[in-house]
Amino acid sequence: MSNSGLQAAYDVVIVGGAVVGSATAYFLASNPDFKGSILVIEKDWTYQKAATSLSSSSIRHQFSNPLNVQMSMFGVEFIRDFKSISAVDGEGTDLALHENGYLFLANNDRAEAILRRNWKTQTDLGAETALLSQDDLRARFPWLMADDLQLGSYGLSGEGWFDNTGLLFGLRAKARALGVTYIEDEVVGLERAGERVTAVKLRSGASVSCGVMVNAAGTHGTRVAAMAGLVIPVEPRRRSLFVVDCRDRLAGKVPLTIDPSGVFFRPEGQYFLMGTEPDPDPAVDPDDFDVAHDEFENEIWPVLAERVPAFEALKVIRSWAGHYDYCTLDHNVIVGPHPVVTNFLFANGFSGHGLQQSPAIGRGLSEQIVYGEYRALDLSPLGYARVVKGEPFVEEAVI
Repeated sequence: MSNSGLQAAYDVVIVGGAVVGSATAYFLASNPDFKGSILVIEKDWTYQKAATSLSSSSIRHQFSNPLNVQMSMFGVEFIRDFKSISAVDGEGTDLALHENGYLFLANNDRAEAILRRNWKTQTDLGAETALLSQDDLRARFPWLMADDLQLGSYGLSGEGWFDNTGLLFGLRAKARALGVTYIEDEVVGLERAGERVTAVKLRSGASVSCGVMVNAAGTHGTRVAAMAGLVIPVEPRRRSLFVVDCRDRLAGKVPLTIDPSGVFFRPEGQYFLMGTEPDPDPAVDPDDFDVAHDEFENEIWPVLAERVPAFEALKVIRSWAGHYDYCTLDHNVIVGPHPVVTNFLFANGFSGHGLQQSPAIGRGLSEQIVYGEYRALDLSPLGYARVVKGEPFVEEAVI
């Protein structure tokens, strides 16, 4: 690998140049109070196997924990404004946000109570979420089989899907225009002196000194942490997605719909995108991208054929598998500095929420680096301290 122009030392080294790493680089470089140098190390500039590229590209406000709601509320405003935010020489990226909403469905008393409780949390924070009775569901979504449903929770605005790679490459281009250095290389080791990481070692043979290191390496984040002698409860979990054709059209606006079973679907152009959390859901090799085709046949299609009668006849057009960097403690990101190795910052374990939370996480990490504290939004409940204590950050609305 050729890294011409690489300096011997950088104030901030970010390991992982996909959406989280690039968001951190952008917020740092655009902060007038930051005067340092930034290096982003990404092992594959095609990003073909990055979680960013292989995700379902969605964003929602419908979480149970106020902090997750607030992060996504900031995320959607960032996405809406991204064309101006990402502008370089007058040209920015429109992320084509489709605000069709999320629709969570409940078919028992416990699930209904959760939706009602979460609705209160969301609307108190300013999210536009509506609770829909069985009759409301039938009237608004005539294609939906609602006979067993007790309640629906529907995002009226600020939820939907968008151009995932547009966000990544727009952030990357803007960060580079602001002076951030990107190299295509792989971190193979870290040097640590006492309570500080002092340098990163690259596969190309180079060694780069650093003032602060950010671990934004996705499913490889556990391995990067181990290089510094640190442990995080994060592992790769495979998620298979299927794009299908349906002979019959669904009338009206179709949201990203989550069946009570956890199976979900949303429009994807003229087709539909479908997926589920597999059961069982074991850890996988981070380089295993084989599609679990049996999930569609055994878990997805049977459920959705009952929920949406038009889905009785479907044809799979294409499919792919991506990975969650899955936090086994509580399915939420671990973010911020390690309590002992204080110049090692985490951004790991998003468990499927990395794309939508990347603006808030990037902003928060940049504040930690520049000011030593969070300012816009306190992310400390998501810090490493909860891992040490074994205290989960509770979130009931996990997909």
